Amino acid sequence: MSRIGKIARRTFLFGAVAVTGGAAFGYYKLVETPPNPLKPTEGVALNPYVIVDGNGVTVVAPRAEMGQGISTTLAALVSEELDVAVEDVTVIHGPPAKAYFNQAIMGAAFPVLEYKRKDWQEDAAHFVGNAAKFFNMQITGGSSSTKDGYVKMREAGAQAREMLKEAAAKRLSVAADRLGTDNGAVVAPDGTRIPYSDLAGEVAGLEPREVALRDPSDWKVLRTSQPRTDMVGKSTGTATFGIDVRVPGMKFATVRMSPRRAGMVTFDASDAILMDGVEKIIDLGDGIAVVAQNTWLAIQAAEAVSITWADASYDGSTEQHIAALISGFDTEPNNTGRDEGDVTQDVAGTEVTAEYTVPFLAHATMEPMNATALYTGDALEVWAPNQAPVKIRDGCAEAVGLNSDAVTVHTTLMGGGFGRRGEFDYAVIAARVAHEMPDVPVQVTWSREEDMRHDYYRPAAMARMRGVVDGGKPVLLDAKVSSPSATHQAIGRMMGMNMSGPDAEITAGMHDQPFAIPNYRTTAHIADIGVPMGFWRSVGASYNGFFTDCFIDEMAVAAGADPLQFRLDMVRPEHEPSAKVIEAVAEMSNWGSALPAGTARGVAFTYSFGTPVAQVMEIAETGSGIKMNKVWIACDPGIALDPRNIEAQMTGGCIYGLSAALHGRITFEDGEAQQYNFPDYDAVRMYNTPAFEVRILENAGRVSGVGEPGTPPAAAALANALFALTGKRARSLPLSEEYALII
Repeated sequence: MSRIGKIARRTFLFGAVAVTGGAAFGYYKLVETPPNPLKPTEGVALNPYVIVDGNGVTVVAPRAEMGQGISTTLAALVSEELDVAVEDVTVIHGPPAKAYFNQAIMGAAFPVLEYKRKDWQEDAAHFVGNAAKFFNMQITGGSSSTKDGYVKMREAGAQAREMLKEAAAKRLSVAADRLGTDNGAVVAPDGTRIPYSDLAGEVAGLEPREVALRDPSDWKVLRTSQPRTDMVGKSTGTATFGIDVRVPGMKFATVRMSPRRAGMVTFDASDAILMDGVEKIIDLGDGIAVVAQNTWLAIQAAEAVSITWADASYDGSTEQHIAALISGFDTEPNNTGRDEGDVTQDVAGTEVTAEYTVPFLAHATMEPMNATALYTGDALEVWAPNQAPVKIRDGCAEAVGLNSDAVTVHTTLMGGGFGRRGEFDYAVIAARVAHEMPDVPVQVTWSREEDMRHDYYRPAAMARMRGVVDGGKPVLLDAKVSSPSATHQAIGRMMGMNMSGPDAEITAGMHDQPFAIPNYRTTAHIADIGVPMGFWRSVGASYNGFFTDCFIDEMAVAAGADPLQFRLDMVRPEHEPSAKVIEAVAEMSNWGSALPAGTARGVAFTYSFGTPVAQVMEIAETGSGIKMNKVWIACDPGIALDPRNIEAQMTGGCIYGLSAALHGRITFEDGEAQQYNFPDYDAVRMYNTPAFEVRILENAGRVSGVGEPGTPPAAAALANALFALTGKRARSLPLSEEYALII
């Protein structure tokens, strides 16, 4: 075998151990199917994903719906094989269960660059990803839902279809292979139709079997835009988000937690408890909860409590955090994400150097953190908008001293998640409050201010970039990133242990780009900043998209090259599907055409979560400020399962990235976050949102995610356009600090 082959084999072995936390699992255990957790009171669960009863078909979605449209796409995957319209399917969220483990999110950690993976490496990644079941990784995140469900949900639909045919065959005394299915019914050769709902009683006891999936050329549902299963409820205000949960006899509560993430020295609630309608004030150790007759009263009472807070355990000011980022570069690299050629050699050409920084960011979900809990002494019931129901179950169980099997978790719709609801602190607090109010359901809602000041923030980060261009092309890129490790913190909370080891996420969106640069190295340095941090939409790629692509733009300028052509020439030899998205966005935007005076364009490209995305941003000087006119986006998710939803995710991801680029910044003083609410942590509004045009390509071969890849190029596309317009290069965010943008 070639040297490359030997290296690949070794890295696979390393990765298999690394991603399973050093645990050893036998082949049988890795491929073993977890038991079906469904025990419906009506109808029958044909497998963990399909229930048929007298009312029709229910699809159990293993991933949470937080506005990304996944409940519709997962239902469409089942519908395609089951021959039932998406609009005729009821979609519910699955309970906490090993059966709903997320193979794709763990398989993404397989140590071979995703865009370079060969088919056997992709299969190996899938195999390794099966270890997610042992960690109960029922998680919505990492743009993995579609990739994870692409086969398993179709298999669930196909199995259910054949079981229903088998039941109908027994009733009709006809061989099952002579039966067909159409629009929610089994169809006999003579045209007799038996609705699936009529077969619910007869299909019980049948076992699912392996069934060949339909060829994509025969698809009728997939690759077409489907009506969103959550559209009517959200449009009519009848959808139930976490904050809409109502349980008979329910009380309402809020929290006031330590702004320094530490404990309380003293607190005096004597005035608050006397307020009419306030029922209880609970000492949480690092804050208080107030239970009252309504949420507003609870918030007013919480503000009336006098509290002396303990000091923060981490550096208290933004200046100290920046100093820690700078010091981080002096540490040994936590990992070298890429090391090709030799960046230490003398390379002929023009050298470019730059330093970039980004601040901490909040998730700022539109629906603040909330959860409802009912504790009865021997059981706990929790209603929580969440991205990790098993972790919610186990964390709440531990908090009130119950076994996990005594806890029932209901996952509701979410008014935004973006990674914040992969945490479980807010639900654990609701469980603790309920524990103090036995037999009384209590809904705990965080005020916007408490929510924003107690987020698990996107890390602040700094990059030192050095590049060399020669003959109009990049010949060297040496990039260093200093950042705290959100992965160590978030996975540590999730697993209940201290985490260490290499964190590839620090340079995600930088080391894994399809750049044909002969000397290409990236190193990650962990800065010691103890501020609580977590996963934020597109995680490391969210800031490395800005660092990397803006610096590529600087290299293009130094090379005297057209910035789009510079990227295209660099990407084409490495990954043709990525080159095609750059070509597409050039064609869409008519790149290179003459523009009106005072108008400019910037281009950006980031490969993340298996999906290459290119964006062109057009801006104009209006006299009242710089206006974002339009964004052209080209992407390649491999297979466009629902084109309209992909377009929505690309647009929404870009808007989320632009909001952070213009406004996002969490600063600290005396250990406290200084931003409280949208007046000091704003977002792009309708009046200053640019127009969008999206084109979806299908050259990548494998299905990939779309929830996050629209975010990383957004800040870079805008920053590069600002340079083209003003000649001033942006190397830090937010951009509204340095440019007269219409905000």
